[in-house]
Amino acid sequence: MKSALVIDDHPVTHLGAGRLLRDLGYEDIHQAMNAQQAMQQARDRQPGLIVLDITLPDGDGLAMIAELLEAAPSARILIFSMNDQTGFAARALELGAHGFLSKNAPPEDFRQAVRAQEAGEFYLSPKHAIALATMRTGATADPLAQLTPRETDVLHHIGQGLSLQGVADRLGVSYKTVANTSSALKKKLGVDGMNGLIRIAMDRGAQSGGAQQR
Repeated sequence: MKSALVIDDHPVTHLGAGRLLRDLGYEDIHQAMNAQQAMQQARDRQPGLIVLDITLPDGDGLAMIAELLEAAPSARILIFSMNDQTGFAARALELGAHGFLSKNAPPEDFRQAVRAQEAGEFYLSPKHAIALATMRTGATADPLAQLTPRETDVLHHIGQGLSLQGVADRLGVSYKTVANTSSALKKKLGVDGMNGLIRIAMDRGAQSGGAQQR
């Protein structure tokens, strides 16, 4: 009997993932809403598959990977998270996870990821696979180094906490120009929202690396 443990603090994720897992032949599906429940379920149920969110109310999903594998040595761990930055995917694999999937992915990608776990394979979306391959081969320089002067300026001011309109006012350009530049930044840096840009600006010191203010 195929067994799975879904660890997530959102009931809708349990509903959706459970339905997809049942479609794939999983009859023994268990749920955990937090880290404490997760560890207990892993020890007691010994699931073959663990679907794990990164963010839990009482713990860090990535930090739990080693403990979960110790509690359930035969389990395969698939990270299933809204935090789909490549850095998270790389860290998850380094810590022992066997796959990484964004919650924004279509249902068929979830099915493929689970099938990969059953086959003893690793799973990454094409986006993450290409990005990780690039990082490991050094085929591309730091993405921040590839930004245009305008993109660097916008990222610099976003990192200072300005809204897009605030950035436009500061740079003396239209809101549309800043919005389009923000969209280009998200694509180049592999993030989905403003919070991602702010984190990159702060983590990478982009605030001090921006072009001189006009």
